[in-house]
Amino acid sequence: MSQHQDSAAHLFQLTSNLRDAVSSVIVGKSEQVRLAVTVLLAGGHLLMEDVPGVGKTVLAKTLARAMDSKASRIQFTPDMLPSDVTGVAVYDQHTSQFEFQPGPIFANIVIGDEINRASPKTQSALLECMEERQVSVDGETHRLPDPFTVVATQNPSEMEGTYPLPEAQRDRFMARISMGYPDRSAELSMLESRDRSDPLTQLAPQVTAAQMREMIAQVQEIYVAPSIKAYVVELSRATREHQAVRVGVSPRASLHLLRAAKAAAAVAGRGYVIPDDVRALVGPVFGHRLVLGARGRQASSYAEAERVLAEIVDHIPAPTGA
Repeated sequence: MSQHQDSAAHLFQLTSNLRDAVSSVIVGKSEQVRLAVTVLLAGGHLLMEDVPGVGKTVLAKTLARAMDSKASRIQFTPDMLPSDVTGVAVYDQHTSQFEFQPGPIFANIVIGDEINRASPKTQSALLECMEERQVSVDGETHRLPDPFTVVATQNPSEMEGTYPLPEAQRDRFMARISMGYPDRSAELSMLESRDRSDPLTQLAPQVTAAQMREMIAQVQEIYVAPSIKAYVVELSRATREHQAVRVGVSPRASLHLLRAAKAAAAVAGRGYVIPDDVRALVGPVFGHRLVLGARGRQASSYAEAERVLAEIVDHIPAPTGA
């Protein structure tokens, strides 16, 4: 076996271990677990939206525990200030200088619980963190840890005490998933396994922060044919020209789709991207970014966005022989 094949096999093994560990806690949600691990490998941020009590926070905490790295949790509330997230400069009487005290954003995995309960001012504190991996306070720039991933949960916008995420904030998230209610067997299994104990407390870390950095670097080297890159661009451009869409996806979304497709190939044990990797990720990567027109807003925005994207995927032919 060549060194490249050996490295690819090792990446696949670590990825499989990570998926299996998360699935041991999150029962009956294999697709959501696969997508969450894909976003981690792509070095992106994940947004989870659903009603309370369906496992959004548990999935976020499980991802954090599966990595032997620094994790923090931010419970967003309407009275939270930006400095509660990023940190603040505190005056030290002994040195007669201001010293920066890092906030909870300084971690490898940051769990942002109920992010849309924070005010728009506090939500905006995450913009620089998520895109540039840094925090600017009082004219000084502080680098965030590497790797750095935000796993945020939000309640549906029609629930009380929520603020809709602005378009710029949604665009920072690589993908959005919905947990949904478990099926009957999965819910019964959850009752049996968590009646007396919490399986999350027994979960052993599967990868270190250093290993995750290596895995992300390996994913970046996965081969993408020029025709598949062109396919990604055509899908993005189609969202900007669709009659039901007021604002299509950004070039950042195209880049996120490409990176996510590479990670999906790694999760499948391949060293190259195929069109199906891209097609399967169009909904999770593009859906939360679309700004629909007046006609689209009459229906549920995410449901309408998924319908529009399914129409686009069906209309644009996937490359053959890629």
